[in-house]
Amino acid sequence: MTASDSGVPHTHGTGAGGEGIHPPHGTEPKGRYFYLLALGAVGVVYGDIGTSPLYALRECFYGPHAIGISRANVLGILSLIFWALIIVISVKYLVFVMRADNRGEGGTLALLSLLRVSGKVGRSRPLLIALGLFGAALIYGDGVITPAVSVLSAVEGLQIAVPTIGHRVVPITIAIIVALFLVQRRGTGGIGKIFGPLTLSWFITIAVLGAIQIVREPSVLAAILPTNAVSFFMRNGYAGFVVLGSVVLVVTGGEALYADMGHFGRRPIRFAWFAIVLPALLLSYFGQGAFILNDPESAAEHVFFRLAPDWMTIPLVVLATAAASIASQAMISGAFSLTRQAVQLGYCPRVQIEHTSAREIGQIYIPGVNWALMIATIGLVLWGGSASELAAAYGIAVTSTFVITTLLFFMVARERFGWKLHNAILVTSILLLVDLAFFSANALKFLDGGFIPIVIAAVIYIMMSTWKKGRMMLRERLQEKTLPIDLFMADVGQRKQGRVAGTAVFMTGSADGIPPALMHNLKHNKVIHEQVLLLTVVTREVPHVDAQERIEVKQLNHGFYRVMAYYGFMEDPNIPDVMKLVRGKGVMVKPMETTFFLGHDTLITTSRKGMARWRKKLFEIMMKNARSATAYFGIPYNQVVELGAQIEL
Repeated sequence: MTASDSGVPHTHGTGAGGEGIHPPHGTEPKGRYFYLLALGAVGVVYGDIGTSPLYALRECFYGPHAIGISRANVLGILSLIFWALIIVISVKYLVFVMRADNRGEGGTLALLSLLRVSGKVGRSRPLLIALGLFGAALIYGDGVITPAVSVLSAVEGLQIAVPTIGHRVVPITIAIIVALFLVQRRGTGGIGKIFGPLTLSWFITIAVLGAIQIVREPSVLAAILPTNAVSFFMRNGYAGFVVLGSVVLVVTGGEALYADMGHFGRRPIRFAWFAIVLPALLLSYFGQGAFILNDPESAAEHVFFRLAPDWMTIPLVVLATAAASIASQAMISGAFSLTRQAVQLGYCPRVQIEHTSAREIGQIYIPGVNWALMIATIGLVLWGGSASELAAAYGIAVTSTFVITTLLFFMVARERFGWKLHNAILVTSILLLVDLAFFSANALKFLDGGFIPIVIAAVIYIMMSTWKKGRMMLRERLQEKTLPIDLFMADVGQRKQGRVAGTAVFMTGSADGIPPALMHNLKHNKVIHEQVLLLTVVTREVPHVDAQERIEVKQLNHGFYRVMAYYGFMEDPNIPDVMKLVRGKGVMVKPMETTFFLGHDTLITTSRKGMARWRKKLFEIMMKNARSATAYFGIPYNQVVELGAQIEL
């Protein structure tokens, strides 16, 4: 249940991390629809990981922590790339993690919700919830870094065709980023239709370019053998370990597989990976490796663009920029989605959420998040100046999320799947070993830029946890002033209290007792409406609530009704719609004769225990800047009465 700071329950939903086609809940897509979903997944789910060939292998041999070029090292790096894609993406996410769905939905907060509803409490539970929340906060860091790195990498390819354009790379990148964020308000429904086909053409292009080079140097295929990876570490020691921080760039975007599961479904996402994305990525990486073996000097640092003939460079840059924009779009939409979900689950104040599509509920736009991401992304581009400088920042965010997801999956496997302890330990320890190796290598680059996503996530985490804790304290304070329902009803029955015509709806975050707003109205106005509805909006730990379970109406005495409205964390509450459902339950509610009473609380920060004083101040600031309950719940402004109260926090 979520109770708002003003006594009004919060509701959160998620905007889709993708813009596409949503499979009907509980159905398995078939035929043409299945392939359309798979094509949509190619564009939305795999946009990020699909642009990794622009910079991943380059960073291994030409980045700040590069390894020396030799045949053995090239085969070793390619072997690491191959097995990273197999273990992290194919096995960890597609086989195991995607099984942990919350009614078809995935993502860090969905995974956390599975643990919250398990009903088990232990010493590790607060730590796991904190880890899950921090993992969700890391998504915002990715939302900043992905556009910066992807677009910079694509635009840098222009230097091959026009060497003198180097000083203009940053301005061009910023212009593209600004345009990308400006179009968010229009929604992604229109451009979303070309995401799949355009990204498919990108994968076909990189696959063909890579295959041509492999044909010229087929010996590079020997890198598939894991012995090359083992011998690589034995030869290079510490330097070989450090380069793992660049190898992990090939699996950036892996979390999107899980987060976007609800938008496309398991089977289409898996099919798209094994049929299109994985083969294309392997051909591209192995092709780049073959090119380096044949001509290490001319490969220079822009090895990806060297695969194409001169006449194709500019068209390839244009295609790469489009693919990078799509990858960025998916992360931006994911940040919108996470924000809406956080609002619903009580980790974020109400914010302005605009729906950009009348057909797709997942397509949303959040102005505040959009502009904050744009400013942060531009600042990151100006700070780094090149994709190589930002690569360190990219890796640590991704690997941190990987580790957190594996730890949470272990608990879900035990509590929800009923795995035996030794089986859960065996699977997750292998996955965690790989995750920690990548994380440790990236941790070495913390001062080189890796601190950026951690700082962003830490700030977001502090705000989310403060809001959650503050709302719990506020609910406790309000509960202290709540009169038990039976005592109030007995008093109403004994009094000759004036009753006025019409219906009064008192929104309350608690399903017990009488809301303070009703007591204030009775105290100051000394009247009670003929019909009174005590309305509580409850956010359940599931993505969607079935229509037949949306509301519960319980008739009390003396014209009072207790109304419970249930929503999933991916749904938007709408009070006028709730009123229609109430009428369907036989309660005579006339829209033009209904008044909504909301509490408007003024916080007074005190030294009472529960939260540090500075966090209380932060909570107060967040509360003042939260969107009004009237606008958020879609209540007609001319039917709202706010009753103020002072609450000591």
